[in-house]
Amino acid sequence: MEESLSILQQIKESFVCEDVDIKTYSPLTLAFVGDCVFDLIIRTVIACRGNRAPDGLHKKKSRIVKAQTQALMIESLMEELSEEEKGYYRRGRNAKSYTTAKNASVAEYRKATGFEALIGYLYLTDQMERILELTKKGLALLQIEI
Repeated sequence: MEESLSILQQIKESFVCEDVDIKTYSPLTLAFVGDCVFDLIIRTVIACRGNRAPDGLHKKKSRIVKAQTQALMIESLMEELSEEEKGYYRRGRNAKSYTTAKNASVAEYRKATGFEALIGYLYLTDQMERILELTKKGLALLQIEI
């Protein structure tokens, strides 16, 4: 039986993307990807748990993917991370971003960027199971129900 390709592998094949050393990616590029991946996970879970009006979907999603919640989530997960994962988080947290979140402190925004960079790193290294594990554990530690 043929093993199915991951979404990442399918995208790379379909669009003829060359493999790039993950260490060469800027932390803000990793965060750019990680933001989308985390958002998609939360949107998927919300949609699968009940069909509702778009406004309700958006409000529920926004409470989870905002910088303050991501900052709390990464703080609660730090002991769960490997040293390599912590390194990617720190790179993202310490990256010089020229934007900030309108409803978050600079510290929260930087932690959230670190969280997103970690998610981006995990996604681009095809570690979706680890992303789901950390997301599920982070939501449970913060007692957030979707």
